[in-house]
Amino acid sequence: MSFQAYLDKIEEKTGLTPRALVDQAKEHGYDAPGVKAGVICDWLKADYDLGRGHAMALVHVIKNGPGISDKHVGSTGTHRDPSNTLWLDGKATNPAG
Repeated sequence: MSFQAYLDKIEEKTGLTPRALVDQAKEHGYDAPGVKAGVICDWLKADYDLGRGHAMALVHVIKNGPGISDKHVGSTGTHRDPSNTLWLDGKATNPAG
């Protein structure tokens, strides 16, 4: 599953765009440098019933922004993404389709 696909599934499950969840995380202070991934995962599990894999995808975006490594961009593996920038504003509005 691509990184973007994880974010799209999170949106389907929660009804919120990844950007809305990142904004909530910031309101909780989860974007602070010392906050551990487990704390964020616990919040996402309690409030949105997200599993660890989906939660960790969102942790990456909360901590690092929408940029991802070029490692899987244009590759043929199962984790390939079309771009090194993730779309956070909802899959229906993603220009990449």
